[in-house]
Amino acid sequence: MIVNQQTLRGIYTSFKVIFQKAFEQSQPKWEKVATFVPSTTREENYKWLGKFPKMREWIGDREIQNLEASDYTLKNKDYELTVGVDRNDIEDDSIGIYNPIVEEMGQSAASHPDYLVFGLLRNGFKNLCYDKKPFFAADHKLGKKTVSNKGTKKLSPESYSAARTEIMSLTDEKDNPLNLVPNLLVVAPKNEAEGRKILLADQIDGTTNTLKGTAELLVVPELAGADDAWYLLCTNRPLKPLIYQKRKEPKFVSLTNETDTNVFMKKQFLYGVDGRSNAGYGFWQMAYGSTGEEA
Repeated sequence: MIVNQQTLRGIYTSFKVIFQKAFEQSQPKWEKVATFVPSTTREENYKWLGKFPKMREWIGDREIQNLEASDYTLKNKDYELTVGVDRNDIEDDSIGIYNPIVEEMGQSAASHPDYLVFGLLRNGFKNLCYDKKPFFAADHKLGKKTVSNKGTKKLSPESYSAARTEIMSLTDEKDNPLNLVPNLLVVAPKNEAEGRKILLADQIDGTTNTLKGTAELLVVPELAGADDAWYLLCTNRPLKPLIYQKRKEPKFVSLTNETDTNVFMKKQFLYGVDGRSNAGYGFWQMAYGSTGEEA
């Protein structure tokens, strides 16, 4: 195959089609646990975090909800993935060997938000959220109250039930119920069997399973490595416990001019994808996490 601009344009078009098809066919899981926020600048400030909006009886003047309760800012980060195609492979008409790699790039770009979002859960026992405490902590403050959304027990019907009760019992700083009902149990692959038993089994140890159907099970391969940890989330509200912020949609690009350094010096044509985004924590009240380190 003769390497010229027409040939290179054809390769780029073919790669872009393969990339886009793989991107669109992927089924990321982050939307189940994170609120999507389109970003229009370098960073976004989520000062509205810290107080659930709630209707009240109108007595006297309107009560302005405090939107400056926190100073939680998410800065957009740049992400990229690039592969090199050797000139010899184009000349030898072997460009087809790169098709699976480009397809994998599309899937990787589509699933990258999963990596960001579920990494938040995995690191939630140490990473700070809007109240300057770890997202999963034993000493969150609600007014004068100290509240915990962190556990240490392994996943079991008893620990799951206790976590469910903790979330559903939460009140705001004025002791008004938050009306949070957890609906999603998130686990690493190691805890899948236990999660299925709790949420799907008719009976457990010969006794009617009263917990059956109280939540959906989500098994997340990205959580492998923190195998014993598990998370119970309330995701049935307009706001979810996590945030995915996107500044720039992943874009397929190339660097293939004869005068480009990579082509001139290394006879290598570059194809890649890049985007800008970030992920962060929303309301800790909507999540309970356990390290699973204790029986």
